Amino acid sequence: MQHPIDLTRAALNKLSSSREASRLLARTRRDFLREAAGVALGSALVLPSWARAANSSAKRKVVVVTFGGGARDQETFMQEGQENIPHLMRELIPQATFFTQVVNRGILGHYVATASLATGVYETFNNFAAVSPQFPTVFEYFRKDLKRPSADAWVVAPSNGFNRIGESNHRSYGSGLGARVILPKRLLNAAISGPTHDYQHLLRDNYETPYFTPELAGNDFELQQLEMILKLSVDDFKNHAQTLSSPDELSLYIAKQLMRQVAPSLLWITFHDIDIAHAGAYSLYLEGIRRTDRLCSDLWKTIRSEPEYAGHTTLFILPDFGRDSDDDAAGNGFQHHRTGDVLSRTTWMLVAGMGIREGVVFDRAVDSTDLVPTLGSMLGFSANLAQGKPINEVL
Repeated sequence: MQHPIDLTRAALNKLSSSREASRLLARTRRDFLREAAGVALGSALVLPSWARAANSSAKRKVVVVTFGGGARDQETFMQEGQENIPHLMRELIPQATFFTQVVNRGILGHYVATASLATGVYETFNNFAAVSPQFPTVFEYFRKDLKRPSADAWVVAPSNGFNRIGESNHRSYGSGLGARVILPKRLLNAAISGPTHDYQHLLRDNYETPYFTPELAGNDFELQQLEMILKLSVDDFKNHAQTLSSPDELSLYIAKQLMRQVAPSLLWITFHDIDIAHAGAYSLYLEGIRRTDRLCSDLWKTIRSEPEYAGHTTLFILPDFGRDSDDDAAGNGFQHHRTGDVLSRTTWMLVAGMGIREGVVFDRAVDSTDLVPTLGSMLGFSANLAQGKPINEVL
């Protein structure tokens, strides 16, 4: 079957306007999804205040997932790539509102880009520095404005480099108002003793700079709390880890335990397996995309089946950014994300669950910093220092 628009990266790179290129990419994703997934083109719908109030609830929960590591359209939302995301195409997108043009205008490093998503401001710190975000995080807004306890906001991150993402160093918020951060690989490293060859595939921390070892500080989840909070013994944790093939699987396992035992209202999960692309193996890169697709489906099923989440949870899935094109001499194709071209910056977002229209696609431009203000409008807190704007189509 021929793709509705023969869009090549070479053609995109010849366009004089990056905005035009982003729009063309969005239209391509839209047309592909309309044909392959049967979604409809949406129109902006601004609900009146009474309707927004009806959509809100004290029990409402939000789960945010970063489809992290950077995946290109040719391996996902192009005709030749759809086989790598069967769960998104057949299960999630038909039940969701899908945005085809989410633009990241910031630094294309995984930690700093994810921190920008979590603050609603394009953070400018060194991606490989062990620092906290400079601006308040969504977790701090949520907890301070709504007076929520620390157990109601959590982050599960596979990379130890994300250990400070739960809390900013902003003086108006400060220590003690952020999310609790679980680093499953840190837990695993603390739980094992002696030879670790059975776990090396899970403990590898950063595929881009393998020599970077962040200083672990801040609100880290301690091993001794494993049984107390997650009702999971160290032996159970180790035995289950042995059956997993990736750090992201370990993260989802911990996230599901957290949902069952603590049921936080705001849960943020960063998937990162796709970043194996930095190792230069295209087959492993594709495997990472397929696994992330499967894990997103598994999480969605958990949300719909867990009593504390079923019926009053909204799920957001979005990448941190894309990857380089094959046609740009300044990059390394799928292996890296160095060029900052349109295809590295123009991603997508899927929103499903409570109050969200199903099978609808929007191709208007949305900024990645719009996420936090949207969550604020949805949950009832003010993200007053964020740069973005609420996305009315999901409110």
